[in-house]
Amino acid sequence: MKDYKLLLAIITVAIVWGTTFLAIRVAVESIPAWFVAGIRQFLASIIILLILIYRKEFRWIGWKNLGYQIIFSTLMLVVANGMTTVAEETVSSSLASLISTASPILVFLGSVALGIQKFSFRALIGVLMCFGGILFIFWDGVKDLANPDYRMGIIFLFCAISGWASGTIFTKKLNIQSGNISLNLFYQFLFAGIIQVIFAFIFSENYNFEDWTLRSVSAMLYLAIFGSVIAFFAFHYALTKISPVQVSILAYINTIIAIFLGWLILNESISAKFIVAAILIMCGIFIINYNPEASKKQKIK
Repeated sequence: MKDYKLLLAIITVAIVWGTTFLAIRVAVESIPAWFVAGIRQFLASIIILLILIYRKEFRWIGWKNLGYQIIFSTLMLVVANGMTTVAEETVSSSLASLISTASPILVFLGSVALGIQKFSFRALIGVLMCFGGILFIFWDGVKDLANPDYRMGIIFLFCAISGWASGTIFTKKLNIQSGNISLNLFYQFLFAGIIQVIFAFIFSENYNFEDWTLRSVSAMLYLAIFGSVIAFFAFHYALTKISPVQVSILAYINTIIAIFLGWLILNESISAKFIVAAILIMCGIFIINYNPEASKKQKIK
């Protein structure tokens, strides 16, 4: 008998996380980026809090665990998610999604440097393919880096993937048990939301709320409800049913959806070199992540 819940979870993650880059781009059309990120995380924390109270699972997690959650939140939400949102004020959603896909390169290199993971010739090929893809992205666009806004957008994107990679490595290095994932996520979202809203009032040049369009507000609400909450629960449900390696394949589907929607809805240009870059980066990430031994074990089970 087919597991329709699993199928629904996989489709949800693939589609929703594939649309988040588009939604961010639409949201920042009239809302300052830090407000988009902060309100998104804060609303998500409120939704998860209501769920926890309904399930009677809400409780204090202790100072030590709170410290871990603040570190995770800082790296993966404040830095990674926040700076991706800021970057999309000046960078297309397609480019943002493609560069974000390259974060496993930094995870792999950082893991090797810290002795968490062994280096291999196969992984070297994957890393070189990814770097080749990044070169293709900027092949004809080096002159665009002369634009200070575009240049800062690219810098923010690389800061974002560095934050995500650091958070991932931190988790692997300490081998911290997740416990109640929903409870931990509540504290992460709450902390990130508060910090990012503070950043919004400090760094936003103009935050006239009357200028916020219904289109942008709707995109921000979509990010909070679907991007941060529904897709998260679907993702972790899928993890309970299939292997992390299989779930990670969704990252490639997300990128394809993000690039397609950026072209279809926002009329973002997709050149032949951009397509080659996307293929190189996604193939490179697949080679880095592919674990033959894990696949054999999965087949045996």
